[in-house]
Amino acid sequence: MSFRGARLAVALAGLVLLGAAAALWHWRLHGHADAARYQPRELLHGGNQPPAPRVPPMSELLDAHALELAADYAAAHDSRALIVSRHGYIVFERYWQGTGYDTLTDAQSFTPLLAALATGVALSHRQLGWPDQPLAALLPEWRQDARGAITLRNLLQSSSGLALSPPATRDLPERVLATPLAGTPGALRQENPADAQLLSVVLERATHLRYADYLSQVLWRRIGAGDAWLWLDHAGGSAHADCCMLARQGDWIRLAELLLTDGRYQGAEVIRPGWVKLLRTPAKANPAYGAFLFVANRPRAGQEPFATRDLFVVEASGGNRLWLAPAMQLAILCTGSPRGRPADWDDSRIPNLVLRAARDYTPPPPQPRDISALVPGH
Repeated sequence: MSFRGARLAVALAGLVLLGAAAALWHWRLHGHADAARYQPRELLHGGNQPPAPRVPPMSELLDAHALELAADYAAAHDSRALIVSRHGYIVFERYWQGTGYDTLTDAQSFTPLLAALATGVALSHRQLGWPDQPLAALLPEWRQDARGAITLRNLLQSSSGLALSPPATRDLPERVLATPLAGTPGALRQENPADAQLLSVVLERATHLRYADYLSQVLWRRIGAGDAWLWLDHAGGSAHADCCMLARQGDWIRLAELLLTDGRYQGAEVIRPGWVKLLRTPAKANPAYGAFLFVANRPRAGQEPFATRDLFVVEASGGNRLWLAPAMQLAILCTGSPRGRPADWDDSRIPNLVLRAARDYTPPPPQPRDISALVPGH
């Protein structure tokens, strides 16, 4: 090789290395931007199994063009990932903003659902009594306190009646146990970080395990998810159960299978049958919600109803969404920024595109007084 050729080869190699370094920096900056925000952290051990098998959309009777249209909508609305699975198979994936299946991202308000699922396991193991068990039986501090009337179900349905307080970053158990009552338990749904946090306190006391260890043992490892991290209030302290878990964004499609199959993952029972159904039951305080789940048929005023009536949503206060249609065994995961979605975001657009284009989709029969279904275009 000539001297000039050697110099050219070295220069090209340098460009490759610079490109790789730039890509790595971009991945660290964007793919792991969430990870730098929450310190200190505690490892939530996962099973670290490979993702579900990937198959072509048509093998699961899904239309590839409709999936691309859904991806176009997701891309235009500040999304990081769109993953569709059916019958436990991944049929479609698109990623943006330098992320991939394995990118660690802020789970946002997906996080409290883990406390709800773990509560079901603790109940099945008789470490807790029953869904309407009052906290007076579980927290000695509240045995002679009006707050002792709050039940596990109230916590699950975000209707504890506890006062809203500024987000705590230290001494989480002490602060949540000191939160005063502001209303009647079960009367009003109000998103309150104290409710999920109290569930984690109850679980730690009932199981005699740290919250991260219990989640790993009964849930996270069992669905094969990758190692994740919980944000701590201080080094060696308590984990936030209400938000901010850092996990591979693709692993939430594993949780979808658990929710679609009434607590089973790849055929194995992880949570007792019936618990997911209880979580989906509309709450008296607000029938649009179950336990950290949105269960109403119409996502927002002015938006189109969901294309199937059994659809429910794990929705975050930020940009994450997980739509689940049990009758079709179909899950749609769309992740986004913790800052939330653009003002023109339509929560029914992506699931309805996918559902209606399935070859085995059957429109639901019109409900009484559902004029829009009886008279097209009304």
